[in-house]
Amino acid sequence: CCSSACFLVQVHGQGGVKFQNWAKTYGSSPELYFQPTSVEEIREILDMARQRDKRVKVVGGGHSPSDIACTDDFMIQMGKMNRVLKVDKETQRVMVEGGIFLSDLNVELSKHGLALANLGAVSEVAAAGVIGTGTHNTGIKHGILPTQVVALTLLTASGEILECSEAVNADIFQAARLHLGCLGVVLTVTFQCVPQFHLHEVAFPSTLTEVLDHLDDHLKRSQYFRFLWFPHSENVSVIYQDPTNKPPSSSASWLWDYAVGYYLLEFLLWVSAFVPGLVCWINRFFFWLLFSSRVENIAISYKIFNYECRFKQHVQDWAIPIEKTKEALLELKAALETNPKMVAHYPVEVRFARGDEIWLSPCFQRDSCYMNIIMYRPYGKNVPRLNYWLAYEGIMKKHGGRPHWAKAHSCTRKDFEKMYPAFPKFCSVREKLDPRGMFLNAYLEKVFY
Repeated sequence: CCSSACFLVQVHGQGGVKFQNWAKTYGSSPELYFQPTSVEEIREILDMARQRDKRVKVVGGGHSPSDIACTDDFMIQMGKMNRVLKVDKETQRVMVEGGIFLSDLNVELSKHGLALANLGAVSEVAAAGVIGTGTHNTGIKHGILPTQVVALTLLTASGEILECSEAVNADIFQAARLHLGCLGVVLTVTFQCVPQFHLHEVAFPSTLTEVLDHLDDHLKRSQYFRFLWFPHSENVSVIYQDPTNKPPSSSASWLWDYAVGYYLLEFLLWVSAFVPGLVCWINRFFFWLLFSSRVENIAISYKIFNYECRFKQHVQDWAIPIEKTKEALLELKAALETNPKMVAHYPVEVRFARGDEIWLSPCFQRDSCYMNIIMYRPYGKNVPRLNYWLAYEGIMKKHGGRPHWAKAHSCTRKDFEKMYPAFPKFCSVREKLDPRGMFLNAYLEKVFY
């Protein structure tokens, strides 16, 4: 039998699948939903898409709080292509299939005495997706997660497989390390790892004035420093995370963190949707309840990096040049003070990352401060956020900000051309690899057109 006919038998797309992101803020109904188990199957899906003039969207954990993964055409979910392919203990590099969740990779690496040097808050995300949107954590000596990628393989729209690294296809590599899902299907990713390590986390209360006035000291004092600011107050929780040789221990309490921190908070925020004036009291109450004393934890690195995102939420997260941190935060605080109708849920999470050379990285050629704002959706209820969102975006733009690619933002191609010196380079690589726009969707059309 001819080989393509054999493959056609293997590839089954499901109809009637409804895709929703983790926060249930965006969704779509792909015409066909695929879960391929091999490169041949993916090739077959792309052939079928080409013949029927359909677009293709690849999705991993579906964690992005935007519509970047949505499509009404073909959706490829990479969850079955999730193996560790090679562990090189000499170079401390690991090669994995693009669909592997970092939660599984963390456990596998640990068996080999290895770890990723930095991780985001959530590990139920696929390796290819993490680099697709520029996932980051904090640590001024550490870049965003894609800076840990030393090689990858890409299956392009035409069915060609490209090996990419600094040495081979270097231009495509700098584009594909933050690929937005629009260059092709990422089949494998090779990460540079480090020896396994434990982290000692210390969280303690402070004030916004203290932290902003002594920002440099904090950045020098702790390798993975971040802080949470509680809007409508001066309250701040400072979090230091640093490698340690001490044995695992914890002073956190399940009862307080989950029972109170989750259920009570959700209920109070739901009430505040009807009485917005309560928000500033809720923020202060929770600071007093959960963040006003010193807490310490020691555990294997990935358990400290990952933390509970509580419940469904809307998020914005922009990166600004690090020297603008104080000015921008004080402007956001002033905007909330001068507009009593505008309410902001806690926390505003402030993190830091090293500059890099990845073309579409929000940290391209500059050390950056990420300022993450959220509005929770208690019991799935939408809380008015437009004024807060616009005030925040205005401040971020004014200070040369660049939005996190996975999160909701209102930027268009004109904005990106101003924000990213290498934007035209990325566009030319994209147009060369995908001239017919097979990997585009509504979100990406706003980016490129």
